[in-house]
Amino acid sequence: MTTEPTPEKYDQIEDSLREVVDPELDINIVDLGLIYDLSFDDEGELVISMTLTSAGCPLTDVLEEQISASLNGVVDSFRINWVWMPPWGPERITPEGRDMMRALGFAF
Repeated sequence: MTTEPTPEKYDQIEDSLREVVDPELDINIVDLGLIYDLSFDDEGELVISMTLTSAGCPLTDVLEEQISASLNGVVDSFRINWVWMPPWGPERITPEGRDMMRALGFAF
């Protein structure tokens, strides 16, 4: 039986995942709204439920490598649970992400 991670641990994980940038939009995956849930399974492995801006995105390997690098030393192990429902939409972008998008010339 593992101990439930603290809220501070989740904050640390989320902060680390902010280092992972969607290669097409140049916005981090947290503020882009691609992370649907962070949880730990019974063995203590981090489960990242996330999606992509489109199901056919060819850059999953790039994101997985960035996630692995960002979580190095933060968690012992993780796995990605790819989620397609509900589909991602721009309404999932955080206010900070919207500011970043506007700075890149996208209208919100």
